[in-house]
Amino acid sequence: MDGPSTAAITKGYPNSPMSRRQHRDQTAGASQRQLRVAELIRHEMADMLARGEVHDPVIEHHMITVPEVRVTADLRLATIYVMPLGGRDVKEVLDALERNSRYVRGEIARRVNLKFAPEIRFRIDERFDEAERIEKLLRTPAVQRDLGDRNEK
Repeated sequence: MDGPSTAAITKGYPNSPMSRRQHRDQTAGASQRQLRVAELIRHEMADMLARGEVHDPVIEHHMITVPEVRVTADLRLATIYVMPLGGRDVKEVLDALERNSRYVRGEIARRVNLKFAPEIRFRIDERFDEAERIEKLLRTPAVQRDLGDRNEK
C-alpha cells in the first residue's frame, strides 16, 4: 500500500499528503480575508492615533504612521507596524503603544466586527531603513560599473 492509511487522513496528521494544512501553499501570502481584516485594523489604528484617542503623553507628542498590519490566518494575532514621523524616539513610542495595547485591542474589537478580538503586537516598520540601504548599495561604484556594463551591451 503506497498512500497514507485512512487513519492518517481522518485524524488530521499534519504530514500526511491529504492534510488540509498543506493544501494551500504557505508561500502564497495572506488570504483575502486576512488582508481585509488587516486593512480594517490599520485604518482604525491610524484613525485612533490621528484623533488622539490613545491617551499617553509620549503618543500625544508624536505623529505616528501605521503603514502595515499583518494578521495570522486564524485572525487571533495582529502585528501592527508603526513608525514615528522622522524616526525619532522609536523605543519610547513602541513602549508607549505596548503600555496601551489593552485599550487598543478593546477599541479595535468594538470598531471592527470580528468574532474574537485579536491580540495586538506592535513592531517598528523598518521598510524605510531597508529601502535606504538598498539605495546606498545601488549608488556604490561597483554596482554602477556593473549597471554601466549591462547598458552598453
